[in-house]
Amino acid sequence: MSKQIVQIYEIQTPEEACALIEMGVDHVGSVITSLKARHDPIIRETVGVVRKLGAISSVIPLYTDTEAVIDTISYYQPNIIHLCNKLDGSDDPAIDAAIALQKVVKDRFPEIKITRSIPIAEHAGAQCRSILTMAARLEPVSDYFLTDTVIDGSPHTVGGDQPVDGFVGITGLTCDWQVAARLVVHSRIPVILAGGISPENVAAGIRQVDPFGVDSCTCTNALDESGQPIRFRKDMARVKMLVEQV
Repeated sequence: MSKQIVQIYEIQTPEEACALIEMGVDHVGSVITSLKARHDPIIRETVGVVRKLGAISSVIPLYTDTEAVIDTISYYQPNIIHLCNKLDGSDDPAIDAAIALQKVVKDRFPEIKITRSIPIAEHAGAQCRSILTMAARLEPVSDYFLTDTVIDGSPHTVGGDQPVDGFVGITGLTCDWQVAARLVVHSRIPVILAGGISPENVAAGIRQVDPFGVDSCTCTNALDESGQPIRFRKDMARVKMLVEQV
């Protein structure tokens, strides 16, 4: 088993990026939350700092319009563009649109890597074949897969049921690690394990899934007074614990 990379998301400021890289985080992820807010000079500075310090920058746009995604890549110039819109099974027509978008990105920006989120429910054994078929369709136009948790059992559940409507992620729940491990075995590209990854469970996830790396967002965020994760604010002590556990 080789050393797994650590990817941390919702890093929107240069100061947090510097702190994470000093701790040993390998991939630093930022989120562009809307079409209207897609030109954020602070996030662009953050991406620049990550690259300057020798880490890998990753950017998620929470939209799929082709020209907007192209514009986003041009503006931020990340190492990785991460696409995480919700795909509902191996025969979902949205997969064709995802493949078409990723082909455009590869043609326009051959130096930019593409991460594609593969939605896996908490208990997804019955959907394993469909998930692997979906991944096989996306693999030729992807450089990394990221297994992330989709809410509500079936990959055929439609819209409105995720924390961010139409997108996968930030549930704080673990995906089905048995299915994730199957994806690692079948995939010819690196697979990053995400979904509820925390300092408490990351070592077990690595042992069971043997991924290329692990990704944490919600479970390394700071908490508010009621114990709920605060978006876009990291708990640096928990990030450090996670890196040490990896």
